[in-house]
Amino acid sequence: MESSSDGEVNLTTLLLQATVDNSSSATAVTILIIVILLLLLMTAITSGSEVAFFSLTAKDVNYLKTKETAINKLAIRMLEKPKMLLATILIGNNFINIAIVITMKMLMDKLLPPHISEMMFFVINAVVVTFLLVLFGEVLPKVYATQNNMRMALFAAPVLNVMGGIFKPVSKVLVNSTNYIERRIGNTKTTTISNEDFEHAIELTVGHTATKQEVNIFKGILKFSNIAVKQIMRTRMDVGAIPHDISFKEVKERAIELGYSRLPVYEESLDKIVGIVHTKKFLPYNQLDDYDWHELISPAYFVHEGKMIEDLLKEFQKERVHLAVVVDEFGGTSGIVTLEDIMEEIIGEIKDEFDDDEHQYKKIDDNNYIFEGKTLINDACRLMGLPSDTFENVREESDSMAGLLLELSGRFPTVNEVITHDIFDFTVLSLDKMRIQRIKVTINRSEEQEED
Repeated sequence: MESSSDGEVNLTTLLLQATVDNSSSATAVTILIIVILLLLLMTAITSGSEVAFFSLTAKDVNYLKTKETAINKLAIRMLEKPKMLLATILIGNNFINIAIVITMKMLMDKLLPPHISEMMFFVINAVVVTFLLVLFGEVLPKVYATQNNMRMALFAAPVLNVMGGIFKPVSKVLVNSTNYIERRIGNTKTTTISNEDFEHAIELTVGHTATKQEVNIFKGILKFSNIAVKQIMRTRMDVGAIPHDISFKEVKERAIELGYSRLPVYEESLDKIVGIVHTKKFLPYNQLDDYDWHELISPAYFVHEGKMIEDLLKEFQKERVHLAVVVDEFGGTSGIVTLEDIMEEIIGEIKDEFDDDEHQYKKIDDNNYIFEGKTLINDACRLMGLPSDTFENVREESDSMAGLLLELSGRFPTVNEVITHDIFDFTVLSLDKMRIQRIKVTINRSEEQEED
């Protein structure tokens, strides 16, 4: 009887131990799965944040600055140190991926049968880990971040801030090593001379013998071959044209009102320009009101907005024309460009009796200027004494100062609103419905720049 009782006790003990082992094993598996899911979430955040932060445009950054929340300020502070940000992302992502590999091995030890071969264990583990890392650590987060870069950047900012504090020593070593390598490589490889270097060389070589106007002409010649028609043309909204179906009396009144020597003639809309009329041809018939002025129309000369002005100048000389109609890729009229517009890129502003400087441009002092919104960016840079490519990295498709402000703000600004970019403060002075009329530009130069 005693031996039978002892056997029952041992069996019960074994069953209890097996139950406890199974329970603890299930608990361990559950914990490992939760840890892996958390690590996958972390690697998705870090991987997606790399795409999100480094795809933000100047317009996005300026929008973040207008909304002064704690998260926005944190994101902007990170963007001010891009190398440290990138180092934190890369180091954190690698550590998380290593943790996923280790945790996944522990999970596989629990789930796979013990008699499985080491090779099969390795293959299964490698396939599962690779699938999870590629799908949840690369593809999905980066696709999402590409489409929602600002949202992803703001979501990841607090996480990266914590990781930045943890990995700061390692990140610093990585950044310093990178800077050292860049300096070493930079000392041995041939560097490309920029336009700014050329301009500085011009000032050093001829600046002491030539006048300021002559130096500016040299600089204009240097930039001449890199300027497209779209950058200097008069935009469609500012084109003065004559309808084809009006009387000669109305044509004369329109010509006097506009004050230009050459005027485009259109049918129905500016997208259908049928020719150019020179107002000097009106003189012999000035006393007549019923003259058929259509006989005086000359064929229009059309150019694409992407054409370089260096090539257009040669065509103007060859074809003996002074005005061209600029068309876009769809054949619509973008604006007009004249021989005077091209020459101004070399010799500076050409003023005549019809120019009204007060409405186009006003210089308050060396650091404050007022422009009309329709002023071309190239002209504004020239008047402020800045390189023509000053706003090249943020202007995108804009050619006017008003367009530049719209791209920087990402929305339509209000009167007296200040939009900041780099060392520039743009203040909207006046609006006309949905058009920016006047802009004040303030240049916040450092003491060293002012001395230069």
